[in-house]
Amino acid sequence: MKIWIDLANSPQVLFFRPVIDELKRRGHDIFITSRPFAQTTQLADQFGLTHTPVGRHGGKKLAAIAYRVLERSWALARIARREKCDLAVSHNSYAQALAARALFMPFVTLMDYEFQPANHVCFRLAQRVIVPRYFPEASVKKFGGATKAMYYDGLKEQMYLADFQPSSGYLDSIAVPSDRIIVVMRPPGEWGLYHGFHNPLFEKVLEHAVSHERAFIILLPRVASQAESVRQRGYANVWIPPNALDGPNLLYHADLVISGGGTMNREAAVLGTPTYSLFKGRLAAVDRHLIDTGRMTHISEDAHISRIRVSRNSARNPMINTSLVGEIVDGILETRRSS
Repeated sequence: MKIWIDLANSPQVLFFRPVIDELKRRGHDIFITSRPFAQTTQLADQFGLTHTPVGRHGGKKLAAIAYRVLERSWALARIARREKCDLAVSHNSYAQALAARALFMPFVTLMDYEFQPANHVCFRLAQRVIVPRYFPEASVKKFGGATKAMYYDGLKEQMYLADFQPSSGYLDSIAVPSDRIIVVMRPPGEWGLYHGFHNPLFEKVLEHAVSHERAFIILLPRVASQAESVRQRGYANVWIPPNALDGPNLLYHADLVISGGGTMNREAAVLGTPTYSLFKGRLAAVDRHLIDTGRMTHISEDAHISRIRVSRNSARNPMINTSLVGEIVDGILETRRSS
């Protein structure tokens, strides 16, 4: 069977890497498309994935985003028809969902955030909806996926980090001073449909981290304007990498991670690194689980900033789950057999 996977955002490269490997191991052909947004195509290249870049991000305005989705879905449909794919799979790629429907192709979506309004698109168009067990059943039903949902036992980050092996010399390899307190920071995703507003708390937390004499901040901007804003301030202890880095190794070797998004926070928490979420939207059930179990701290207002401990961390207690890859791949393949 020829399976078409669409990578619409950079975290999806890591997520689908073990899925692709397992599908190939089971004898299936894989065709990959990617969206040139954030570091998606660059990461796909780093992991040696053969992929076809298609489309671009629509910007901040909803009308422009919708137009780009439709434009990309049309281009994807032409490509997928040419490639004669049998099954479409993505982590809630709206453009792929529309393209698959136009081609009468079975479509599988995976998702772990129950407050994404566009779940209505992917869940209703999919033949199979694959979500973690923490995803509320009421939300699956609301989005039209109740009769086609599969729940896996864990977090998606546990799946693709299950085979992670840390590199002992990683910080030296990227010229980061290992004797400093390494703080990895990522601004909020202000262009996301679920997070379309400015978060001034991030700037205050950045000032808090910068003020620590031994701190070395590695800033991972989502868009160029975020990088330029920080560069203009001239911080001596903030480094903005010129290229995409090995995310799991970076998060593992960091002393703490602070992010306004979701995926990177969960990756750090799974790897056992102290994690602080600045997410200002509605917290996902998977994040609430990590907060309740002490693996993540939510910083939601200025008064909470003092809770962030900018200090060295030597303790590591990764959350290991080696069975998730096979479980999720089984669910993907079952879709084709039952369609």
